[in-house]
Amino acid sequence: MLIQLDLLVYLRKVAQDRTYDKIILGIDPGTNISGYGVIGCIKNEMHLISMGIIDLRKKENQAMKLQAIFDQTSKLMQRFLPDELAIEAPFFGKNPQSMLKLGRAQGVAMAAALNKEIPIFEYAPKRVKQSVTGNGNASKEQVAGMVKSLLKLDSLHSKFDATDAIAIAICHNFMYNDKTGTTSDKFSGWGAFLKQNPDKKL
Repeated sequence: MLIQLDLLVYLRKVAQDRTYDKIILGIDPGTNISGYGVIGCIKNEMHLISMGIIDLRKKENQAMKLQAIFDQTSKLMQRFLPDELAIEAPFFGKNPQSMLKLGRAQGVAMAAALNKEIPIFEYAPKRVKQSVTGNGNASKEQVAGMVKSLLKLDSLHSKFDATDAIAIAICHNFMYNDKTGTTSDKFSGWGAFLKQNPDKKL
């Protein structure tokens, strides 16, 4: 089932008829917990719409987990109508079996986006950390802290899976200005953010 945060924020924004230039869905796929994050972008501003997790731990087997990822990711797309999907790219690990399971989870989430003709953008974990914190080896705590700062949040989801997903969406917004893949000149990353906000510290 979906465990989400800040849906009320999203509903309030809709009630105020706020129109975003772009809505980005970020997915941090996993075999036990998959994180998701949705941000709305207006020029060089980002607003949190929702973030949470898809909890797969009670599913009986791998096939049921994959079905749940596809179904719940599809529901997220139906609810928030994202313009683009940003997802963590596959990475090499020491355990081939774990890599295979993670690859399947990533593929199913991507299939849900393809089924709805939503463009997909992949980012390596180090690229996400570099873009959001300025350090490709940043800890999950540091990533979460910068997410909180960038989006001006009072609190965060208790699971790093959710904040990692938001970080992936933020990374994509920093990297691209539109669906053609043009790099944004106005707000191109962590360095640009610090120049525009010198009082912000991690």
